[in-house]
Amino acid sequence: MSHKINLRRLGGILAATVWISLSEFIRNEILFKSYWVTHYALLGLTFPDNPINGAVWGLWSFLFAIALSALFQRFSFIQTIFWGWFMAFVLMWVVIGNMNVLPYGLLVFAVPLSILEVFGAVWLIQRIHPELSATQKRQA
Repeated sequence: MSHKINLRRLGGILAATVWISLSEFIRNEILFKSYWVTHYALLGLTFPDNPINGAVWGLWSFLFAIALSALFQRFSFIQTIFWGWFMAFVLMWVVIGNMNVLPYGLLVFAVPLSILEVFGAVWLIQRIHPELSATQKRQA
């Protein structure tokens, strides 16, 4: 049995990783950095923005892109966006809300921007490797 790497699938995953990473960086380090820093300071905490934190977010972006690619093999474009967004963001917000570090006021911006992030990632995966689509497999 051959275990060849599918370069188109890998390309879609890597493109989605870059998109997710850029989206997260722009949202959390440019648009809302002062909001996060102030929120953490009010809690008596320091906002975690060391290089290792950025590296972990890079890993999270890569793993999320892999998950979206796997979901896209089983679900439609819209279903992949929904389930990917739900599993990555809604569950993360539940956890950090439970830890009392979620700035709830930020959700007004975070919800639409995170949906846009997932949409862009799934679009890139579909664009680079359309054969991966569960919808196309059902039609074949």
